[in-house]
Amino acid sequence: MTATPSQPYTPDRAGPTTTTTAAGRPTDAPSVPHAPARDRVRRASSRRGGPLRDVLALALLPLPLLAATVPAAFAGGGTRRWFGGRGESLRAEAQAAKDAAAAAFYELDTAQRDLRISIETIVAVDSSPAAQRTVADFEALGHRIDEVSHRYISAVDAHDLDRDDLESSVAARARTELTQAKDELVRTKEELERFRQGLGPLLDKAETQLARLAPAVERARQTLLAASNALDAVRAAGLEADDLAARLATLGPELTKLNQGAGRHGVAETLQRADRVLRDAEAVRAEAERLPERAAETDRRLVSLRTRAQALTTRSGQVEPILSELRRRFSAACWQDLQRVPDQAAENVRQAETKLKEAQQARDEQRWPDATARLSTVRALLNSTDEAVSAAGDRLQRLNAVAKDPQQEIERTRFAIRDAQRLAMTGRQTPEPRHARPLDESVARLDRAVASLEGRHPDYWHFLTETEAVRTTVARVVAQIREERGQGA
Repeated sequence: MTATPSQPYTPDRAGPTTTTTAAGRPTDAPSVPHAPARDRVRRASSRRGGPLRDVLALALLPLPLLAATVPAAFAGGGTRRWFGGRGESLRAEAQAAKDAAAAAFYELDTAQRDLRISIETIVAVDSSPAAQRTVADFEALGHRIDEVSHRYISAVDAHDLDRDDLESSVAARARTELTQAKDELVRTKEELERFRQGLGPLLDKAETQLARLAPAVERARQTLLAASNALDAVRAAGLEADDLAARLATLGPELTKLNQGAGRHGVAETLQRADRVLRDAEAVRAEAERLPERAAETDRRLVSLRTRAQALTTRSGQVEPILSELRRRFSAACWQDLQRVPDQAAENVRQAETKLKEAQQARDEQRWPDATARLSTVRALLNSTDEAVSAAGDRLQRLNAVAKDPQQEIERTRFAIRDAQRLAMTGRQTPEPRHARPLDESVARLDRAVASLEGRHPDYWHFLTETEAVRTTVARVVAQIREERGQGA
């Protein structure tokens, strides 16, 4: 069979189907990219009528054309260059390097994500210079990670290891670049791990505070609720407790901020707020629970102080007879400092009664701090009056005793001096001058006090005050000696 010049000879259904491009170059018929060889052979066979038809058609071709056509026919019309042995080994090595680099990239990315969570935990809790330096170091490390990640991605994008016409040199270069990218990723991950290990103290501190956060906020809420319930119970009992209600109302905005959470206000600030709310709410709750008892105690004190004021009014009336006896039996020095006791006692009682009325009014209006303050004033006034009234009676009793037998007071004082002198000489040949001097002066002072009793109208009160002063001086020397010897031991 011959062909006309305008129609080149083409064997019927033998070899690949060809078309002509705009440039006049033939191209192969389309094939499925990256399909297995057995699939391409199956599709080529079906287009020509089956395997038997292909074999017969190939048998009719001239020998040289047959030799050129058979490989193409079983290749399914593709142009993939088959390079077995070393070429396929390089492709496999490059693919293995790519897989290893991908695994290293994934591990680095995972480690960075985990570490970012730790950094965010530290930032949320700690604003110290150490924490700020840690954040800056993490950012710098992030830039380093971005660089090695970019080189890895560039190496992957630069080489298509699935190409049919992949050359050996390209596969070798891809293997080298991907291996280098993998090594950089591994080294960077090791650097990231060392950085993570250095975060231990800061992270432990942050996690401790975070662990405290939820319980602290919950305790604050529960305490605030308990305070509110205690206040309701007090009001149900007929007590107003307006001051406690006002203090509790100021905690409302703080509770709102607690409910907004640490994400908005920061962990440290939220912990401080929770502690403050807990403390203030607990104080309100405790005072509310004590309020019924406080009211009852105020009532008891009102009754008790009224009774005491009435008793002191009666006792104050007894001061004038005592003063009359003192004037009659003793010198003026013994009683002149007591002259104003009756008038002062009456004035104190009058003021106490006025403050009692004010305290009663404050209690009726449930102004508990005012009631407590006025009752304290009443108590101080009555104590002062009691002491003054008692002093007049005690004065007369002591003067009577010393006038009858001054020797008992003298012996009591001499015994105190001798006991101190024995202590000063214990373990010594001579006493310390700082101990002996005040003791010697006490002896002379006592002798002068005893001498003052001679005469027609002795000043017994001066005598009593002098002997009491001598005993005070001696007791001070004894305490000093014992302290010094205790330190020396």
